[in-house]
Amino acid sequence: MIEARLALRHPGFALDVDLVLPGRGITAVCGASGAGKTTLLRVVAGLEKRADGVLRIDGEAWQDSAAGVFVPPHRRALGMVFQDAALFPHLSVRDNLAFGQRRMRGAGRAPETAPVIELLGIGHLLERRPEKLSGGEQQRVAIARALLTGPRLLLMDEPLAALDERRKAELLPWLDRLHDELEIPLLYVSHSLPEVARLADHLVVLDGGRTLATGPLGEVLPRLDLPLSRDEDAFVVIDASVGEYDGAYALARLDFAGGALWATSAPRAPGSRVRVRIQARDVSLAHAPQQSSIMNSVATRIVDFKPQEPGRILARLDAGGTPLLARLTRKSAELLGVAPGMAIYAQIKSVALLD
Repeated sequence: MIEARLALRHPGFALDVDLVLPGRGITAVCGASGAGKTTLLRVVAGLEKRADGVLRIDGEAWQDSAAGVFVPPHRRALGMVFQDAALFPHLSVRDNLAFGQRRMRGAGRAPETAPVIELLGIGHLLERRPEKLSGGEQQRVAIARALLTGPRLLLMDEPLAALDERRKAELLPWLDRLHDELEIPLLYVSHSLPEVARLADHLVVLDGGRTLATGPLGEVLPRLDLPLSRDEDAFVVIDASVGEYDGAYALARLDFAGGALWATSAPRAPGSRVRVRIQARDVSLAHAPQQSSIMNSVATRIVDFKPQEPGRILARLDAGGTPLLARLTRKSAELLGVAPGMAIYAQIKSVALLD
């Protein structure tokens, strides 16, 4: 578990957060430019000596200003990955990794190299120098080097921001593997909500250096009181399992607590777990199921709604305990008589599988 009660004041900006974060999995830190995302990572890394407060990792104090405790950055058992992979250009991949292992922090045993190389799929790159690697390959090496320091916490600051779409697509599956296999927590700063939707378990939303929201991804994304809900691409993420696969139409039936959805998909084994993104703009409402080209219709209840400009509302729905969002015009809402507690069907035009 990560406990972070931290404050830092710069001219014109102040960071003031009080967070309790999971001790495993990926916590994404998001917010507008200038919200304090990178500053938070720098404070956690010990790079801002003027910061005050408490930082504990699994109960061990890395900072406790009242008790006079401040573990310097080079003694904190953490790894960092930035936009720039920052590999040593004169060293091979093998030697860059060896440097990371020599920089191991803390009293634990050094990680074995082979499993880390296998985890990131870089075995065939070991004799190359960074200039011979793609941007995605460089980042995979940078992540491996960070893991070989034996961290208890991994920090990533916009690791995909410098990559084009092709290279992002190349790296994302390896970040998925970190999500599934890493035993330590990862703080992941990103301005990209699609990245967050695919990778994160937990979400921290910052604004002006303060915490607007923190919690499991599935609980924070549907909140109507957050800036995320005003985004044109507002969405929810739900966990589902494959109920069946129809190879004739390349469709998978995805079962979740509120019902079932059909989505275009490559072949998938029944029972396999999937993560699904549903955008608010792809959800329409109806009083009864309708026969149309929209295959997915789910019984829901309206929890609440919020007016949005120009002339629209965003409604939060409950589908058997699973939250959904629907964006519709104010006129449509009035014609339907939208009100909290109303039973209504959500027609879902598009379902995106995140893999």
